[in-house]
Amino acid sequence: MISKKIAILLAAYNGGDSISDQIDTILSQDVDNVEVYISLDLSVDDSFDICTSYVRQHESLKLLLYGERFGGAGKNFYRLLKDVDLTKYDYIAFSDQDDIWPETKLSKAIEKLQQYDCYSANVTAFWEDGREALIDKAQPQREWDFLFEAAGPGCTYVFKREVAIQFKSWLLERYDKIGEDISLHDWLLYAFARSHGYRWFIDPESMMYYRQHANNQVGTNNSFAAANRRLKLIKSKWYRNQSTKIAEHLELQHLPVFKYGLSKGYLGNLYLLCHIIKIRRRLRDRVALSFALLFNLF
Repeated sequence: MISKKIAILLAAYNGGDSISDQIDTILSQDVDNVEVYISLDLSVDDSFDICTSYVRQHESLKLLLYGERFGGAGKNFYRLLKDVDLTKYDYIAFSDQDDIWPETKLSKAIEKLQQYDCYSANVTAFWEDGREALIDKAQPQREWDFLFEAAGPGCTYVFKREVAIQFKSWLLERYDKIGEDISLHDWLLYAFARSHGYRWFIDPESMMYYRQHANNQVGTNNSFAAANRRLKLIKSKWYRNQSTKIAEHLELQHLPVFKYGLSKGYLGNLYLLCHIIKIRRRLRDRVALSFALLFNLF
């Protein structure tokens, strides 16, 4: 049994149909000294009653003050990072409300964190109709990939206390602005960690079942509808805006990828196209982004 203290930050919203399954798999982890902090966005289902019931039964579960409307997973996780005392823990993990964790999820991550500072993993997406698909994010990391993608689903992230404390300190200095500018907490944390020299391991083994449904904020890209949804985000310049905002908040304007790429409109697109190998990990994603850059869709 691992004796180090672990904090799990669980963001939830209208999760009544699945949050019990998620909490049960957390409670079944083969590690001890785990405490779970739940931040529940103002919901219209029975999520609050379910969470309250679990908290009454398990001393290791804590429900943060309820009643605030965050409007997105990012702001909810920022709230967790702000309000939870992370200094008491050796490791911090993110959790969504509706996934299925194998009992070795945390122990495998902590084993890898003896050599690295941050951990994420591949996941197996699953649908209610029984379909499953591996979501492979474990390609070799690239020089600037952190400005263009996350390290995989944030619900696989586990990281050391030092990273958590440094990220929290940085976040609190610009808390309101970050909440308005950066939608995806997992992408932001990956960018922060990589740009600050922390070592990140992306596990090629699938370490979680990642539930897919209409309410996923991003979800997998293994369907025409999902691909079309992402294409619309690209065409609206949402992705470019997020990349740019992350670079600006991290004060990375000196990097060539920002100076000659993100800040230069279509000419910048041509620069990014010439350096596409440095900005996305997966070949398929590099091809798709190249197309978007060439036709000024990014």
